[in-house]
Parts: sequence; structure tokens; C-alpha cells
Amino acid sequence: MFENTFKNIDDILYRDAGADSELDYTEQTSWVLFLRYLDNLENEKADTAALEGKSYSYLLEEQYRWSSWAVPKKPDGSIDHNQARAGDDLIQFVNHELFPYLAQFKLDADNARTIEYKIGEIFSEIKNKIDSGYNLREILEYADALVFNSLEHKDELSTLYESKIANMGNAGRNGGQFYTTRPLITAIINTVKPALGETIYDGAVGSAGFLCESYKYLKPQVSNTQEMTTLQDETLFGKEKKNLAYIIGVMNMILHGIEAPNLVHTNTLNENIRDIQEKDRFDIILANPPFGGKERPEIQQNFDIKTSETAFLFLQHFIKILKQNGRAGIVIKNTFLSNMDNASVSLRKHLIETCNLEMVLDMPQGTFPGTGVKTVVLFFKKGTSTKSIWYYQLDPGRNLGKTNPLNIKDFEEFLSIQESKPETERSWNLSMDTVNKETYDLGVSNPNLPEEAPLRSPKVLLEEMKSLDKENQSILDEIEKILK
Repeated sequence: MFENTFKNIDDILYRDAGADSELDYTEQTSWVLFLRYLDNLENEKADTAALEGKSYSYLLEEQYRWSSWAVPKKPDGSIDHNQARAGDDLIQFVNHELFPYLAQFKLDADNARTIEYKIGEIFSEIKNKIDSGYNLREILEYADALVFNSLEHKDELSTLYESKIANMGNAGRNGGQFYTTRPLITAIINTVKPALGETIYDGAVGSAGFLCESYKYLKPQVSNTQEMTTLQDETLFGKEKKNLAYIIGVMNMILHGIEAPNLVHTNTLNENIRDIQEKDRFDIILANPPFGGKERPEIQQNFDIKTSETAFLFLQHFIKILKQNGRAGIVIKNTFLSNMDNASVSLRKHLIETCNLEMVLDMPQGTFPGTGVKTVVLFFKKGTSTKSIWYYQLDPGRNLGKTNPLNIKDFEEFLSIQESKPETERSWNLSMDTVNKETYDLGVSNPNLPEEAPLRSPKVLLEEMKSLDKENQSILDEIEKILK
């Protein structure tokens, strides 16, 4: 229903001088979509209050509401083009009146968990990059046609928004920080199995894929208003450093039905892990920390194991902030399992001694298209040391890429056997008794692969070639006789 609307908006952004990449397209679509959604949310609340005989106090002053500045309408519902700003007037209003007004909400909000704070946070960081007020006018009118009135509409919008994030993730090296392929997220959640009432945390939230999919997983468990309040307000938590990723994460969660996402715009690694207390901890951690990032020495001082590797610092943070008996599913580069530098060895030892590393899911090359990074998923439970690790090598039976990504069917065997942890051609168990306690090398080495036929010796190959030559010559002699 809405796919053409998104395509039309992208086409307008493509021809505008201010937006020149998939990152820009998603960013600019996000702020317009957010304000359209906010208008719909406010109107719904006003209607509900009216039915109950109550009054509703709008968040935005009237001149800054969508219906006043974006798409003013006549009594018959058609757009009032005499009142609608366009061209330079529209850009002037958006850049110098609307955005500063919305940014002020951050300063006036009671706390960071309110929708008011999220409004202020978003519009403090984002900038309008649409140069032409006429292009913006078209975009606003397309966005106005989007409706959020039913669950089906919201599902379709969230799916389309996810596809935009995926395109952005494939758009280049920087885009990959936002997006983890959804079948992988779904498989991780179905393995960790969060339950309603447990808290879920992602300290490198990106586009909030883990939190959105967790919400979808938990929502069928809700049976009353109190449980829905728990799911909405007290279950899903995240932190994100990057401005655009934070905005997209908030928008993605809102489109999935989470009204005031508990996302904090901060650098998680600025937090000293020695200051983490029990009240700060979570039941479940699901995350895909950035690949290949490098952190400054002052950031490293916040951690017991000093390393510039961003993902290794995140892993220390996750172990520390996980509750006793808490569960985690963390995506990380496969080199973590076998690197021999001091930090890698120390971190593996720390993980093994403080947590039960129950499973390692070895992901195929191409899981993250365009990055060239080979990854594994670590599934662990905090509180007891590791005695044995079950490994599973995912093999989709094809080369993966942007046009041929993973799908949920690729995980069917893994999901069906991960609880029983059998030995198969793709899976095996590693006893910690056999692991070198100097290196703690946990590298993927499948002992159950079928043996390949031994290579023939050069002498045997030469004899076979001579035999084939004689056979070929005999055939040629017969043909020559026939031709005479």
C-alpha cells in the first residue's frame, strides 16, 4: 500500500541537491515520518480523551502541529494550497522555527524516558538537508497520505522502513553500522528465548533491530494492560553513540509500536564498568557491536582488559552489566576465538571463567555483505564457568551477498537441534579439559567433517594420463581407417 509512497519520496530526494546518498534518504525520510506519526498519535489520544469526556493537552503548540504547517486542509479535507508554505518560505520555517522549537523539548522534558525528550533529542541532532522547498512540499504531501490507523498499516510501514535501513546498510562501509540481517536476529532471539518480565539490553543499538524483533517476539505473550505497560516501558533498553543511528533506532521502534523507546543517546564505552551496580544490570543482552573500531586510551581506562578493539570493550561491558544467571547472544568477529594477543587471550579467559559459553554459532562468509568480516555468535549465561562448548557451522549451501542474503530457513537445522546439542557433520562439542589454558584458543575447527578422498600420487596420475593417451590414439586410428 505504501511502497510507492516511499519510492516517490526517494525519487524526490534523489533530485534534490541536499541529499545525495541512501544514508541521507533514510535520515530525511525519518524526521518527516516521525512528525507525521507524532501528529497521528496526538490525534488518536485527543479522540480517546473526547470519548471519555476528558480534554487532551497537545504536546506541540498549534502552529507547529503537522496539520498547521505541513499539510493545512480545507473543511472538505483537501489541501489548502493558499495556506501551505512552499519554496523558500517553507525551508525558512523548517530550519529556523520548527527545528529549534522541537529541539527545546529536550531541555524542558521531565526525564530522558519521555516522548518529549525523544522529540528534543532527535531535533537537536538532525538537520534538514532538503534544499528545495518545492521538493519538501511534495514529500510532505506524500507523507500525509500515510495512515497509521490499524495494526496492518503499522506493520507495513515498519517493514518498509526496515527495508530502507537494509538498503542503507548495504550502501557502503559506514552504512553497515546500522543494520544486522533480520533472519540472524530472529534466530538469536529464538535461541535465547526472552520471557515477558525480563529486561533486554543492547548497548550498541544501531537501528534497534534486536529490540524491535524482541518486541515482536514478546507481544503475543501479553494478556492484559499491565503486561503491555511492562513490555512498552520496562523491558527494552538500548544505547547508541551515533546521531543518525540513534534517530533511526528511535523511529524504527516507534513504527514497531513502542511509543516512547528507552534509548539513550550516549557512548556506552564512556561508562566505567567498575561503576556498574546491580540496579544497572539486565536479564538478557542481545547485540552486534561494531566491527573493527578503535578506541582511544582514555576510553580503554574504563575497562579491566585494555584493548583498542571496540568490540572487545563492548564484550567486557556486556559481561559486567549482565545479571547473575542472565543470558546473552552477541555477534562478534570470529578472530576473537583464536587471536593470540594478550587482550584476546585475557578476554577469552574472563568469559570462560565468569560465564557458561554454551554455544558458538559459526556464521558463513557474506553474512554481512560488503564488509568481508567473518563472524560468530556467542551464546552464554553468566554465573558459572564453562565446562563444554557446542559449536555449529551454518552452511546455507550457496554464496551469500547483497542479492542473495541469509533467510530464516537457513537456520532451521540449527534452531531444531540447538537445545539437544548433538554431534553432526556441522556441529561438535569442545570440552574445556582439552583447551590449552595458556592460550584459551577456542577457534572453529570442525572434527566431524567427512574425510575427503586422499590425493593420488604424481606417479599414479602420470600412469593414468599415459593410459588415456593410448586410448585416445586408438580411437583416432579407427577414425582414420574409416576415412580411407
